[in-house]
Amino acid sequence: MTTVPDGTRRGPGIPGGGGTNDEASRFAGILMLISGPLSILMGAAGIAHDTLFAASRYAYRFDLTAWGWIHLVIGVALVIAGLGVLSGRSWGRGAGGAVAAVSLITQFMFVPYYPLWAIPVMTLDLLILFALTRIHIERRAQ
Repeated sequence: MTTVPDGTRRGPGIPGGGGTNDEASRFAGILMLISGPLSILMGAAGIAHDTLFAASRYAYRFDLTAWGWIHLVIGVALVIAGLGVLSGRSWGRGAGGAVAAVSLITQFMFVPYYPLWAIPVMTLDLLILFALTRIHIERRAQ
């Protein structure tokens, strides 16, 4: 009788244990490694006081330097969480979901400043959240 591989990858640590890395997790990890550097670039532009951003009479109006640091920190956190997800770490999925949710909220608040950037990054964050919060059932070979 032949066995069918279950498509999971064992993580480091206890033999036979650790996290699994299915296709949805790999997809989310790759998207975090795309969204993270985009947020880092947005943060660098904000810190450098780029003239790209403008918003008038907005409730969440912060100094551009503050927005820059917010985006920079979230971008670094997305990259770290993305690497955690791709390497199958147990904390990767939870951290990735939390950071993607925070990124989604901050991008929503940033829409009046630069909607052509914030809306596509919000879409990436939604895809990350969808991929990481799917029901994850591990199949084991009998």
